[in-house]
Amino acid sequence: MGFDAQERAANLPITAVILTKNEEETVEGAIASAQTDCAEVVVLDSFSTDRTVERSQACGARVVQNVFEGYASQRNFALHEMKKATDWVFFIDADERISPELIAELRCNFARLSASAGLVYVRRKDIFEGRWIRRSSGYPTWFGRLCYAPSVQVQREINEEYHCTRATAQLGEHLIHYPFAKGLSHWLDRHNRYSTAEAMTKAQGNASDPQLIFSLDPGMRRKGLKQVYMGLPFRPLAGFLYLYIVRGGFLDGRPGLRYAMLRAFYELMISIKLDEIRTSKTGGA
Repeated sequence: MGFDAQERAANLPITAVILTKNEEETVEGAIASAQTDCAEVVVLDSFSTDRTVERSQACGARVVQNVFEGYASQRNFALHEMKKATDWVFFIDADERISPELIAELRCNFARLSASAGLVYVRRKDIFEGRWIRRSSGYPTWFGRLCYAPSVQVQREINEEYHCTRATAQLGEHLIHYPFAKGLSHWLDRHNRYSTAEAMTKAQGNASDPQLIFSLDPGMRRKGLKQVYMGLPFRPLAGFLYLYIVRGGFLDGRPGLRYAMLRAFYELMISIKLDEIRTSKTGGA
């Protein structure tokens, strides 16, 4: 059920934006985690063919539909073209939930953050087989989520990069992420698409900047580390050993082992697809 104007006036001056395409199983939880405390919840839908729109509207969210051309394009549409109640936007994926602790932190710190920053990074807790896989997920990874729309531009259609003309900041509390909420088959299908996009990007030979690993901006630092990682020999094996042994993924039990193996498989797909692209360009058999 929606909230009236008087109730919303007491909420955070933030528009929560949830990107969807056939997310009827997950969208209600994402809406509920933001609805009580944000001024507005908008489901930015890519013309779902299931009941995503109906369920979102039944929960009191406003639904806007826009043709999906890529994740960065969709987020930029939300930031710069879509009508919204506030200039501050909090991006949530349909398989994520804003934790009560994160809401409390936002309430305590929003006035200070909004006065100085234009982009705020948040960490996620990845849940797999009923537990937080803290070690084998590579935690902590920082994601740009709270944006002052006039100052932020999103680039790179897969694993987006956020660029901000103002200072950046970080929050201590977490989003809760359920990457397997729609089952293993959906995760594999999605990462099959992601690996194709990653391989194509890598094949373009974009210049790397090793100095980024020393950046104070967690998003740029992540980009630099990824550039270094993508250049490693035997990357899938190296990634598995890093997550499972060095980071202690074995302490996450069976979910930790399985997730580290899935991550290695994802890297293997990128490597094989990259070789295919390069072979096709050189006319190899």
